[in-house]
Amino acid sequence: MSATQPRAGGPIICKFTIGRVKLRFEHLVEINDPGNPALEPLSADQLWQGLVLRAESPELFMLGLDSAEIVDRGDGWIERVLHFGKAHVRDRVVYEPRQAVRYESAATAEHAGGTLEMIIETPAPGALLVRFIYQTTMPAVDASGDDRYAEIVKSAYHEADLDTVRKIREIALTGRLG
Repeated sequence: MSATQPRAGGPIICKFTIGRVKLRFEHLVEINDPGNPALEPLSADQLWQGLVLRAESPELFMLGLDSAEIVDRGDGWIERVLHFGKAHVRDRVVYEPRQAVRYESAATAEHAGGTLEMIIETPAPGALLVRFIYQTTMPAVDASGDDRYAEIVKSAYHEADLDTVRKIREIALTGRLG
């Protein structure tokens, strides 16, 4: 199923792929709309810095996160432990400079595991988008064929991504992102 949903900052384009083994969810969020002068544009560099900040300081972006630790760092990646109450999620974040940020986590008893990729796209002069791609080991349907839980998860991912963009805009207005 694909859908285009109008919003103040431009359309949000969603693509849902449901398989038997894992859930895949992909959508675009428009950052700059050259046709909407009321929307303060972000530079590609500000967007990149905001996506990196989301990885390095997730407490600024994630509701329900008690704390986060960067436990290892290398050339183009970090490993983190995120603490949500008694649940702990360990992930690896890989940077493709100025192009993409990829989160990878293994499935555990507390977490379905999977990947999230945030890809910066510039399809036309002045246009700026982020493509969010989620893949998880969580089944898209339960044993009875019911997909309601997966639909709730996809909706939560979508809202979290809109919140990420809102937060990046908010931080950019302070001058913190250049």
